[in-house]
Amino acid sequence: MSFDPIPLNSDFSSPSLNRRAMLGQSVLGFGALGLASLLAEDGLLHAADGAPAVTGTSHFPATAKSVIFLFMSGAPSQVDTFDPKPLLTKLEGQSVPESIAARVPNIPRAGLGSKLMASPFKFKTYGQSGIPVSDLFPETAKQIDEICVLRSVNHRVPVHGPGECIALTGSAIGDRPSLGAWMTYGLGSESRDLPGFISMLSNSSGPAPQTPGWGNGFLPSRFQGTLVDGKRGIPYTKMPAGYSHKNRREQLDFIKWMNQEHLAQLGQDSELEARIASYELGFRLQTSAPEVFDLESETAETAKLYGLDEKPTAEFGRHCLIARRLVERGVRVVQLRNGGWDAHGAIKANHTKRSKATDRPVAALLQDLKQRGLLDETLVIWGGEFGRTPTTEGSAKGDRRGRDHLPTTYCMWMAGGGVKGGQIVGQTDELGYTPVERPISPADLHATLLHALGLDQHKLFYMHNNRKEITTVLGGEVIGEVFA
Repeated sequence: MSFDPIPLNSDFSSPSLNRRAMLGQSVLGFGALGLASLLAEDGLLHAADGAPAVTGTSHFPATAKSVIFLFMSGAPSQVDTFDPKPLLTKLEGQSVPESIAARVPNIPRAGLGSKLMASPFKFKTYGQSGIPVSDLFPETAKQIDEICVLRSVNHRVPVHGPGECIALTGSAIGDRPSLGAWMTYGLGSESRDLPGFISMLSNSSGPAPQTPGWGNGFLPSRFQGTLVDGKRGIPYTKMPAGYSHKNRREQLDFIKWMNQEHLAQLGQDSELEARIASYELGFRLQTSAPEVFDLESETAETAKLYGLDEKPTAEFGRHCLIARRLVERGVRVVQLRNGGWDAHGAIKANHTKRSKATDRPVAALLQDLKQRGLLDETLVIWGGEFGRTPTTEGSAKGDRRGRDHLPTTYCMWMAGGGVKGGQIVGQTDELGYTPVERPISPADLHATLLHALGLDQHKLFYMHNNRKEITTVLGGEVIGEVFA
């Protein structure tokens, strides 16, 4: 069945307006446009749902256009990855010295009553910067001069779910927008045919993925992340059998008209508005998405670089390669969640397996972005929800020993997007329990990521329940030394 779509602005009782009539009926004419521009510059003009009427404008010159967040869920151990502690080896099997224990905040699971455990991994220095990296990451270590290591990130929640929410939304409760949603809310997407925020999950064993990590919270629904299957791509983007682009367009035009007629009766409704927008984006995705997720156009050399030729690295390697292809096409935020780092027992086996799956793909991503001229405009960040105790958990012996949760300090790193590589920001005590120099909160980290995109955390706000909400909840400090 074919039909001519009804124009969305049809008025069946009035003749079409000529230009003079249109201008005469514009309440304030072009003066209103000028006022709107001034209000938008001051961040005072908002739509009915609280969203800015003008999007895609940064507050100051940005150092990055897009963000790739490599989220290692389950909590990699800081003392086994990027923060070596020789004293752990010296005090192996002993109790935590009182001088250090006294500085540890009173939180559950700090392991202060357990015995210290030396790292089962060796550290070497790499690059011109001479930064130490454990033998878990031999490939990433080759890129260390591009990387800024943050050794003193910390918060106070030692539970995976709330910790993941803090890392990705700024709040343990899980009721706030994800960082990716805030970024697309503030800047929109440079791609008309792909979502502005895409999230992919790999190895979801262990702590369950926290949906607030890619959710919209109290922001309008159109800013939530699109959860994508890394093998099949974005679901339901294949053109149905028997449809051409022409009759599919006619069908969607009719659906859109009906939805907007319903919206006119309901009044403002962000869920319905998001549904209308999703149909339009879905139509464009039927052309663009299959191409993005089809890696046949990539060279054999590139596929090998990302580890697609080996089973341990194939899944995360594919996700990292797709992330490069997405930012290449203007997607604002790509979040790759890799689970399984929760090593309460057998940390040597656990971290060896997880690093084998991720090290080569991560290094390939940095190398590939750089050789394509994309690293300068793409901010890459790596890390989990918290760290792990310098002590062993329980009474296991030998290689069966693991570490408990520790939010009081953990490591993350950043690269690209204006970041000054080959440096370390923040230091921890002799055992890796607490920061002793330049402590960094999740709010500080989020403020810094926004800053790289040219966004001021205090100017990017949303009116929710008559409260001016900002990304960083109560505010954070931009880590200025991160940038070149």
